[in-house]
Amino acid sequence: MFFSSQLKLLLAILLTQVGSGLAVQEIKTDHETVLKINTAGKMMKCSAVMDVLFVMDGSYSVGKGGFERSRHCVQKLCEALDISPKKVRVGVIQFGSTPRLEISLDSYSSREDLKKRIKKIHYRGGSTQTGLVLKYVLRKGFPSRGNSIVPRIVILLTDGKSQGAVQLAASELKQSGVLLFAVGLRYPRWEELHSLASVPVESHVFFAEHFSDAVNGLLTSLSSSSSSSSSSSICMAIPAGCTAESYSCVQKTLETIKQLQGNFMCWKGSKGYSPHTSLCPYYRYTKAYKQLPTVCHRTVCADPCDSQPCQNGGTCMSEGLEKYSCECPAGYGSDPNCAPLLTLDCSVDVLFLVESSTALTLEGFLRLKSFLKRFMQAVLSSDTPVKIGLAQYSNDVKLEAQIGQHRELVKLVQAVDSLQYRKGEAKTGNALRYITRHGFQSAPVFADVQDDLPRVVVLITGSPSADPVVEPAKYARDREIFIIGVAPERMKEEINNITGNPQRTITYSSPDRLSAKIPELKAKICSVDNQGCLGQAVDLIFVLDASASVGKDNFVHLQDFVRSTSVQFDVNRDVAQVSLVIYGRRPVSVFELDTHDSGSAVLRAVGEASFQGGKGSTGSALLHVHSHSLTMGKGARPGVNKAVIVLTDGTGAEDAAVPAQRLRDNGVSVFVIGTGDVQRDSLLRIAGSEDHVITVPFYEDLKYFEDVLVQMVCSDVKKPVNLCRPNPCMNDGICVLLNRSYRCECRGWEGPHCETRLY
Repeated sequence: MFFSSQLKLLLAILLTQVGSGLAVQEIKTDHETVLKINTAGKMMKCSAVMDVLFVMDGSYSVGKGGFERSRHCVQKLCEALDISPKKVRVGVIQFGSTPRLEISLDSYSSREDLKKRIKKIHYRGGSTQTGLVLKYVLRKGFPSRGNSIVPRIVILLTDGKSQGAVQLAASELKQSGVLLFAVGLRYPRWEELHSLASVPVESHVFFAEHFSDAVNGLLTSLSSSSSSSSSSSICMAIPAGCTAESYSCVQKTLETIKQLQGNFMCWKGSKGYSPHTSLCPYYRYTKAYKQLPTVCHRTVCADPCDSQPCQNGGTCMSEGLEKYSCECPAGYGSDPNCAPLLTLDCSVDVLFLVESSTALTLEGFLRLKSFLKRFMQAVLSSDTPVKIGLAQYSNDVKLEAQIGQHRELVKLVQAVDSLQYRKGEAKTGNALRYITRHGFQSAPVFADVQDDLPRVVVLITGSPSADPVVEPAKYARDREIFIIGVAPERMKEEINNITGNPQRTITYSSPDRLSAKIPELKAKICSVDNQGCLGQAVDLIFVLDASASVGKDNFVHLQDFVRSTSVQFDVNRDVAQVSLVIYGRRPVSVFELDTHDSGSAVLRAVGEASFQGGKGSTGSALLHVHSHSLTMGKGARPGVNKAVIVLTDGTGAEDAAVPAQRLRDNGVSVFVIGTGDVQRDSLLRIAGSEDHVITVPFYEDLKYFEDVLVQMVCSDVKKPVNLCRPNPCMNDGICVLLNRSYRCECRGWEGPHCETRLY
């Protein structure tokens, strides 16, 4: 009896896996082609008179994770549409058991307002009544626009696992003149998607997981035939100089196959006093790919990097059809703290960018020239490994000397002496963008010599910029260019925005104090290779004590610390993700790991955190991090090291040891910064290691420990990763390690991470 019940339970668990698996659209292409596709996709814009209706599957089979990916795909598609009452109108319908009109076609007249509304659409759940929603679209989806020839487009985002009849409704919809695209979610049932989509099918079926390819392919289709019987295009989204192409691709689903292995004797009850037995079948469940070879379509643009313009191992970064920049791998120079002489004895490429505007005045320009000349004479010698370039700017930029063009001090000083006052506006933003693209393209000395040195721009300026600087500066920093700013004290805020890190900002109170900054500038140039975690993948969670014991004024110092620290990480979806949790009366997530995909967005969001007050509990905050912040649903990524940084005054930390140990047991690194009169032993119980504890006497001194923390984190998150720690499986699912991968064994749930409840 016991054996039979256990067998039934085992079979029930195995049966939940039937039909599940990994949906893939395999595109056989190389890295360079992928770059071309992405370049084309970002440039494609569809401007025409048309009505676009997104029909989003919000059923239980898609799950909340699939719905979120669906919404992300919708937002990316909207970015390429010219949304206005007289051009593209966009509507959204969500369906599960019943259809729900989320956004009508005439609701929004701007892309920004529409995207904000799409973000507020909530997952509803229910069964997958695809046929019902298509009938709803046929009756009510496209209200009259006063023009019967306006193209009507339905983009259905679903996993293709509909319940009930769907083919008839889809046929009627297409016969009415509607162009129907099918975008697969999660584990698509490709046969159903193909049967629903307009013909030719290969031009109207896409995969939401690869949203870049989906957006590119969909816009390519809109730019070609609008139907099988028409050669006209709905819009011309293909940029000039780009071409649409067809290529072979494979849509695959990893399915579970049930195989009979034999029979065994099992108990069927009893007849009288004798037990009744019978043969019971025994099955084995294996996984296998089901392949659907097809033809895909995409737009590819000629890439300026095809000519391999970057030398010495640099990576070419395309920025349109004609422009590019070169990203060079960072190297390491000597330690400036151990240098006995005031010599640039580190290996870096430095480009000095000097202002030459009317606002600076001729006197100010000559002062900056004199400072630069003195600096070179003080720190350069015949054996200095630093390669130097020189440029000046006002309205535009003039590159006076390429990086490494002059290796002798005499010639470098002559180049500085030759700088001529140019006048014009101080367009610092334009200068930074130009230097990023063109300032570090030097020819190799030998064909086999790799130039893998850190790249530094030293901005020497004396007047505020006449154009925006935040985005151009971020553009440069994102390409691993370190910016050091030298400017008067009154420009400190602007220079901090440019450098992205107050520790790379040098200011002086009066002109006669400028020459005293030579040692500081030398030290900052040689320290760039020890700064930040650029290129290091990490999920980083800051936990700030916002209780009454910290106080509102000191909480501002904690926010400043998070801002200054986070800019030393490469914040985007593929590298570093940042989350912020504060706690006082209760723990609150200010933003999740996947909320922001850029450093500038993180900086803004940190400033929006509100002080709580009340009595704080560090233990409750760490439990919140474990059960909430480090879950797949909140952006935590399997295979990426995770670090939690706690900033506290130590009050309320008595209950934190056990939750902290739980985090560490799950492979999460815990760092603690204690401020004020705090017991180091209590911090050690949280961090678990002396190497993960920092004590700071005053909140105002936090800024001096930013680099210390960053180096601690960067060193620790390079350790090997266990894909099952923390557990990526939701709802008590069991994570099982495979060869370089993992799978979740679910109980009462299904999906790749056990996110969908079984009926």
